[in-house]
Amino acid sequence: MIEFNVLPDDHPDLTYSPLLRAALLTLQFAEDNGGIGLTQTKAFKRTFVKWAADHFDWPSMSSEKLYRYSKVLNEYDFPPLELLHFLLVELKLGRHYKGEFKITKQGKELVQHPTKLFVELIPFYVLNMDHASYSRFDDQPFGTWDIWLNVVNVEIDQGATEQHLFSVFYEEPQNDDKAHWRETAAFSSCVLRPLEWAGLIYSQDAESGDRKERHYFKTPLWRSALKLDLDDTLEPIQQH
Repeated sequence: MIEFNVLPDDHPDLTYSPLLRAALLTLQFAEDNGGIGLTQTKAFKRTFVKWAADHFDWPSMSSEKLYRYSKVLNEYDFPPLELLHFLLVELKLGRHYKGEFKITKQGKELVQHPTKLFVELIPFYVLNMDHASYSRFDDQPFGTWDIWLNVVNVEIDQGATEQHLFSVFYEEPQNDDKAHWRETAAFSSCVLRPLEWAGLIYSQDAESGDRKERHYFKTPLWRSALKLDLDDTLEPIQQH
């Protein structure tokens, strides 16, 4: 069973969630400025996309890096913002009205209570979203969040590579064929990336021979926010 703990609004571990931070900033911006301008296709206008890229402090997606590939940024050029826009409207924290994104009454309430916003936003994003629709190939890995979270809880307690995590759930590859590459990418897009964007895990790249390997670790937010069936099997955290 997957449960999310309710934390105090000032709990320091909430700062580990990029998605929560981006949601708070976006809702506060909409409230302070009377709304956010929309394009004819109902995407955020470029002025706000630039503001978001500068202020979200999104891991591996700094504004400098985003502008390296484009002179101007549209919403679809900044995938976390495109996702967040969908989530805020879907959860009725914001709405489109007369060419603008307006914060709703519920959005105004939750922006004052980060832990309530976290509980509203993060479980829905991780557990209920169709993550394959945001992946490169629209592939969905086999499995359920109950299994993925409980096994990952054990496997990355001391850190684990992307390849190791994939092999725990699925067969070891016989060779580096294209099918296996796509399966690994689907697992990363639909399982690991949502956990990372939610702020429950983080990744680091490390050299392994002549190639890079991505290693995943729990953030403090994982331990404070998640309550899972296999928690009792883990060794207690060493205090130094």
